Amino acid sequence: MLGRRVVETRLDHPVTIREEQAAAALEVMSRFAADPRWLIYLPPTMSPTEASRESGLLEHPAEAFDYYAREGVERIVCEEKHMGSRAVVIVCRDAGVAHRRFGVGRTSSVAGALGATSSGRADAGICYTRTGRHFFEDAAIERQFVDRVRQAAEAAGLWSELDTDWLCLDCELMPWSAKARALLQQQYAAVGAAGRAARPEAIAVLRDAKLPETPNAGAGSASGRSLLERYERRLADVERFVEAYRRYCWPVESISDLKLAPFHLLASEGAVHVDRPHVWHMETLARLSQVDPELFTATPFRTVDLGDQPSREQAIAWWHALTEAGGEGIVVKPYDFGATGRHGLIQPAVKCRGREYLRIIYGPEYTEPEHLERLRQRSVGAKRSLAVREFALGVEALERFVRREPLYRVHECVFGVLALESEPVDPRL
Repeated sequence: MLGRRVVETRLDHPVTIREEQAAAALEVMSRFAADPRWLIYLPPTMSPTEASRESGLLEHPAEAFDYYAREGVERIVCEEKHMGSRAVVIVCRDAGVAHRRFGVGRTSSVAGALGATSSGRADAGICYTRTGRHFFEDAAIERQFVDRVRQAAEAAGLWSELDTDWLCLDCELMPWSAKARALLQQQYAAVGAAGRAARPEAIAVLRDAKLPETPNAGAGSASGRSLLERYERRLADVERFVEAYRRYCWPVESISDLKLAPFHLLASEGAVHVDRPHVWHMETLARLSQVDPELFTATPFRTVDLGDQPSREQAIAWWHALTEAGGEGIVVKPYDFGATGRHGLIQPAVKCRGREYLRIIYGPEYTEPEHLERLRQRSVGAKRSLAVREFALGVEALERFVRREPLYRVHECVFGVLALESEPVDPRL
């Protein structure tokens, strides 16, 4: 995997991986990744919409709809965006399948009796992050989790319907705090605590100060009233910021506290399901929530006819209702998985986040007019280029695995996705 590589993909142009990118990816994989024999796929990044023209908003569904319409897409699917952490789940019907198909097997009789490998990990599946690391630090929770997914797949009839004994699912695992606790404590909670501590003190001082009610034209200063109002707005923004991130956090003591939202049934024996429309993925995976509603949650979605204005308006109204109720937003996708447009492969998905959720990303005061205007100058071009290349590599990795090509051929694509993530792109996008 070292050195510059050019990876051929079926869906898109060849993808070039620079030497320094490959070195960074190999370092991460070799030091932190799960057993590489499980790593047959990494998900792509996702671009947001272009900046919105709507007053007071940075993102709005209209820009996502217009993007796909320009590319010649007639129908799209809008899915509720869950605020969790991306997770890839691979589950086998039993440990024998894992050994035969993935080369992962029991390495001691004691571990086998416990339903795990000698490392203590589950022996019939895995849940890993978008960078290839074990999602769960606790091996016991991983074993329970994999077993629940296996049982749900059996109860939903997926093994027989797809004529398979393994599945690869692309999911969102909630709560967000289950994987991002350190980020919450060190960044978001710290910002919220500092703002809540400082703003009331400043407001109290301004209320007690004898400042002029009108601006001093000569000095060019703001009036006391406008300065006080500004700090009162800043305090309200901080409160909204704290409320926004707390909405996606709850304690996780056991598997009963988790919620899994699968949205792509990526692959099974003999098939990579990119030939199926997104609606098939959503409806098929919703069956898991029917047989195990405690662990699984079905993702609400709507199809939209881009040539029908009422259809567009209904989807926009749904987005408003979701985000005003505290939801993160929606993900907009072409109806067909891996759709092409004017110049080839187009964005596999575009995210459109709500006004309050974006406070977490851009800071409590991002909605102030001067900040919002500056943020509207953001460019999504680099992010979109990255998303298309990573999507093509991810699908290529799955197709090579399903064709039973050597593992190094699969990993050429998997490592490529991780390597591209080292490109300098604004992480807030």
